[in-house]
Amino acid sequence: MIKRVFTILILTLILLFSSPVYALDTSSKTLEKYTKKISNKFTRTYCNTTKFGISYEGALAFAIGETNKEFKNNKLNNLIDYSLLKNTIVNDLESNCQVYDFAISSLENLKFN
Repeated sequence: MIKRVFTILILTLILLFSSPVYALDTSSKTLEKYTKKISNKFTRTYCNTTKFGISYEGALAFAIGETNKEFKNNKLNNLIDYSLLKNTIVNDLESNCQVYDFAISSLENLKFN
């Protein structure tokens, strides 16, 4: 009898104080912010590296490496639209660094696992 009362009491407490668990809801606004964050990181790194006098190829390799290192373990990486990301990076490079001849094809190594 005591076991049943104790069991009912425990089950009641579990049901009353349990919180619901929701699935991961990723909105387009969250993805857009994440894409912008990646683009800003790449742009800042590339611009700063070229201002130090490093060649464009070296600056590109360094910026890709640093960006990959920072964002490689994020759960949103599977949802990224890479063509949108690359276009955003090129636009940011044009507006922030005045780099107008940057080829999108040079961003092929910018992949997150």
